[in-house]
Amino acid sequence: MEPHIDATPVPPLDAVPPPRPRSQPQPQPPTVHTTSTADRGSFCLAVCSCGWKGPARRSRDLARKDATGHGATRTAETTEPAETT
Repeated sequence: MEPHIDATPVPPLDAVPPPRPRSQPQPQPPTVHTTSTADRGSFCLAVCSCGWKGPARRSRDLARKDATGHGATRTAETTEPAETT
């Protein structure tokens, strides 16, 4: 077997700087909470566009109630007037 004499030497891995992370804008949470249900096997859970997930339920009706409750809670939090002193 002949040695590779045309090979380009490669610097050791420690000598190569790691790639710089690209500056990406941070995703902003949506202001409107859109809820739905998702099936996971024999379970159903409520999910929201903000990333919230409800507990897994065997009853779709209970999952829908969780979703409605999440939407109502978020709406109440955003519409409450700020306290002034």
